[in-house]
Amino acid sequence: MATDYYALLGIERDAGPEEIKRAYRRLARELHPDVNPDPETQDRFKEVTAAYEVLSDPQKRQMYDMGGDPLRAGSAGGGFGGGFDFGDIMDAFFGGGTPRGPRTRQRRGQDALIRIEVELKEAMFGGKRDITVDTAARCEACAGAGAAPGTEPTTCPMCRGRGEIQQVQRSFLGQVMTARPCPQCSGFGTTIAHPCVECSGDGRVRTRRTIEVTIPAGVDTGTRIQLSGQGEVGPGGGDSGDLYVEIVEKPHPIFERRGDDLHCSVQVPMTAAALGTSVTLDTLDGEEGMTIPAGTQPGEVLTLRARGVPRLRGTGRGDLHVHLDVRTPTRLDETQTDLIQQLAQMRGEDSASISVQESADSGGGLFSRLRDAFSSRP
Repeated sequence: MATDYYALLGIERDAGPEEIKRAYRRLARELHPDVNPDPETQDRFKEVTAAYEVLSDPQKRQMYDMGGDPLRAGSAGGGFGGGFDFGDIMDAFFGGGTPRGPRTRQRRGQDALIRIEVELKEAMFGGKRDITVDTAARCEACAGAGAAPGTEPTTCPMCRGRGEIQQVQRSFLGQVMTARPCPQCSGFGTTIAHPCVECSGDGRVRTRRTIEVTIPAGVDTGTRIQLSGQGEVGPGGGDSGDLYVEIVEKPHPIFERRGDDLHCSVQVPMTAAALGTSVTLDTLDGEEGMTIPAGTQPGEVLTLRARGVPRLRGTGRGDLHVHLDVRTPTRLDETQTDLIQQLAQMRGEDSASISVQESADSGGGLFSRLRDAFSSRP
């Protein structure tokens, strides 16, 4: 056996757990790098730490007493016969014997989502907007390292920087070595003895910042704008996630949006609808002239081409549909009543008969179908 761990700690082979712990503490106080920076002393401190790691773990100690070295992935155990490599059985059970090594403290940050409300005109033509977000940012005091300024993370004494420790377990094949993350350093391979007071060792702090967002023309409620690298900074100063800005379009008092088209309603007096007229419509593009033809009926729709919303993922624009609401006067003075009566007489509508119109594609109206149904009875 290359190293006698019992001799390193100065204990007998039948020493109990408390005696092993006392011996290690005594030597650690003498050999710790903070107390004795001599390189040879540091090497001895590492050997003493390795001896304590093995002898303080019952399974590792049992393997060591059987002639194996639990700190080596490929050590030979006496219980398996000469020359058997623990790496072979690790390959068979876990698909590879290559040590995973310590995991990095740096991890990518999470994506963030913020919603903003925009007016219809801003959604149509786009623009720029400054938004304020509260996210995790890299700690400036420690530059994301997590350690206090002037200090650095130190190698974990338990796993000696490997980030994992190995255990020997009994199975139907005998003793099998498995690895798990080091409980002392959580698999990082290093420990932070003096965490940064600003971020408490996380490498990031909460901060409020202002970001300029470019809103493309044609966005709608639910549209998300991706800002790469503007999300949460990852632990340990890792890469930032993305920030998604979700659009919420406010309702407009005049125009209603349906996809890329806009709809509005215009009230037209009965006389203007009968005689025809020209009006000026205040659209989101500015004032637009529109001609209402003579004889316009209630509910007719006039369309202004390419006066709708620009297509977000295409070319061109939608249309503006103007719904005409022909208003019949409800309060007439005596003179107005006489004039309308004269008009009705001139048009022969003073005693107009009202009839039910039959649908052209129905093969007869409701009353016709009822009449035919009764007349067909025997």
